[in-house]
Amino acid sequence: MKSITSFMKMKTDGDPIAMVTAYDAPTAKAAAKAEMDIILVGDSAGMVVHGYDSTIPVTLDDMVLHSKAVKRGAPSSFIVTDLPFLTYNGDFSETLASVKRLLQETGIQAVKLEGAGRTLSVINKLTESGVPVVGHLGLTPQSVGTIGGYKVQGKTQAAADKLVKDAAAIEENGAFALVLECVPAQLAAYIANLLTIPVIGIGAGVETDGQVLVFHDVVGFSDGYVPSFVKQYAHIQSEIETALMTYVNEVKQSVFPEEQHSFAIDQDILGKLYGGMKE
Repeated sequence: MKSITSFMKMKTDGDPIAMVTAYDAPTAKAAAKAEMDIILVGDSAGMVVHGYDSTIPVTLDDMVLHSKAVKRGAPSSFIVTDLPFLTYNGDFSETLASVKRLLQETGIQAVKLEGAGRTLSVINKLTESGVPVVGHLGLTPQSVGTIGGYKVQGKTQAAADKLVKDAAAIEENGAFALVLECVPAQLAAYIANLLTIPVIGIGAGVETDGQVLVFHDVVGFSDGYVPSFVKQYAHIQSEIETALMTYVNEVKQSVFPEEQHSFAIDQDILGKLYGGMKE
C-alpha cells in the first residue's frame, strides 16, 4: 500500500499520481488491478450511483456503506473518503465523531474536505488528532449553490488570488494533499509549484502533481452529460445496453437458457417424483 510519504516522494520525483473514484467492490478491485495510486470514495456517488442531481443528499451512512464496499474490493489500496455535506461545518465534536466512524468502521486511510474558510480549523484539528486530510478547492460541488453553479473557478484576479491563499492555508493547516477542480491550467500549475504537498487536478491541466477522474466517466458507463475535461477510455454503456437487449430477445424467443445453461436430474429419480411423472 502507498502512503503519505509515498505521495510526497512522488511529487518530489515528478512521478504523477493517478487517482480515481470508486463506489463499490467491483470498481475498486478493477482500480487496484490497474495499480491506481489512490482510490477516492467520492460523494459524487450521489449523482453517479444514486441518481441525485447533486451531492447534497448524500449522508454519512451512504459514505460508510460505499467505503466498506471499496475497502473489501481493494484492501491494499490507499483510500480517501469524502466527508458529506454539513458533517464538518458545525461543532467539531460532531465532525470528529463522523470521522471516527468512517475510519474505524471502514478501514480507509484519509478523508477529504471541501473549501477553506471555516474548514481550515477543521483540517488543523483533524490532523492534530492524527487524521490524514485531503483538501479540495476550485469547483466544490457541496457549495455549488453558492458559487454560481458548475463552472470554472479562479478566472478573475481576485478569485485567483484567493485560490492561491486558500491553497497555501490548507497546506499550512496540515493537509497532505489538495484536489483542484475546474481551475485554469496555468493557475493550477502555479499552485502545484508553490505547495510542497501534492496537488491533484480534475479539469485543472496536466501540470498538477496528479489527476483524478470519476470511474464511470473513465470507462464510459453513462449515456448522459460528459464534462469537457473528461477523457473516456472506453464506452461500456453501449456494450451493456446491447448485452441486455440481446438477453431480453433470447428470453422472449425461448432461446435462453440452452441445455448447457441448465441442470438435469437422473431419470430414475424423475420417474419416482410425486408418485411418477409421465413423459
